[in-house]
Amino acid sequence: MAGPLDGVRIVDLTSNFMGPFGSLLLADLGADIAKVESREGDTTRGVGPCRNRGMSAIFLHLNRNKRSIVLDLKNEQGNTALKRMLAGADVLLYSLRPQAMDRLGLSYARVRELNPRLIYCGAFGFGQNGPYADRPAYDDLIQAAVGMPVLQSRKSGPPEYVATAIADRVVGMALSTAVSTALFQRERTGSGQEIQVPMFETFTQFVLGDHLYGHTFVPSIGESGYARMMNPDRRPYRTSDGYLGVNVYNDEHWRRFFEISGHAEMAQDPRFADIHGRTQHIGLLYEFLAQVLATRSTAEWLELLTEADIPAIEMNTVESLLEDPHLKETGFFFEEDHPSEGALRSMGIPQRWSGDAPEQRYPAPRLGEHSVELLAEYGFGRDEIGNLLAAGAVYTPENLTAR
Repeated sequence: MAGPLDGVRIVDLTSNFMGPFGSLLLADLGADIAKVESREGDTTRGVGPCRNRGMSAIFLHLNRNKRSIVLDLKNEQGNTALKRMLAGADVLLYSLRPQAMDRLGLSYARVRELNPRLIYCGAFGFGQNGPYADRPAYDDLIQAAVGMPVLQSRKSGPPEYVATAIADRVVGMALSTAVSTALFQRERTGSGQEIQVPMFETFTQFVLGDHLYGHTFVPSIGESGYARMMNPDRRPYRTSDGYLGVNVYNDEHWRRFFEISGHAEMAQDPRFADIHGRTQHIGLLYEFLAQVLATRSTAEWLELLTEADIPAIEMNTVESLLEDPHLKETGFFFEEDHPSEGALRSMGIPQRWSGDAPEQRYPAPRLGEHSVELLAEYGFGRDEIGNLLAAGAVYTPENLTAR
């Protein structure tokens, strides 16, 4: 086996970041992903540096362990071919708005008739029982809608987005969890079902778990926002020669830190004696940390803090992270020879499994690279595949180039 989801067939209609990250997690666990693309391909094929057009850095990291088939779903024969694939699949993933799926004849009501065991999972902007149901959504929009830029602004000034596609990736993780759970449920019941994973609601839960705060209570007994998270001094601290991440958190951590920094008397200050008091006066403590940590080198502080069992780590850049000794020892980064893109630096699968371990089976695919192979595996004969190619319903790299 090549992972615990070995043998699970997933037809993946998602594109961009959110859906492909969710299907990546399922692919890494062994699921067989048929990545269905248009002739233009997934939008991320053009995002970031590349050696060959359509094989960008972002795409490569989001789409390993998947195979690409190009189908024209607006072509009657292409649409029919997809529906035939769905009859033999375990899961359909999509990130189109449900209204677009309905126009393609791919609503759950229609697809369920083809395959009642199918897990039909959509990840899109907003829950379909509210007034935003028809709206489009992207990571930046969802960050803004949930209030994350405002929370960030309490640290740094004007509202700003987090410097990664955090909403897309969080919702992608939720998608993979939902599909895995639905597959488990199907083993019990024998029936498939529809799952909707809306970005807005999913990311609201993610952010407000920290920041609903005083509004948790009715009536409210305080403001929104976890003060420690939003404090502008919650950041990596400058040492005499670099930066250090330090998380002095519980009572014992603070007692030890006060002692090794030469301020043991602060442990007796009622403002800092327990976590409730420290949370109320966290700004003072962050200022104190900034002043004290600047007095020694990063290496000196790491030795002192490690000996005191206080969580700390040297701050990396992306470049220094590539040389991190822990990641080197675990083999997280590795080089591979991609069939079309040459030498690449890739990231390993983070989990460790004692049995049925996931592994990398396929490099990220060229557009339409597996169209013929996948159709054959889903039961199409040679003549049928030839007719689909001739009709412009299915494309391979060769006939994409020809057109």
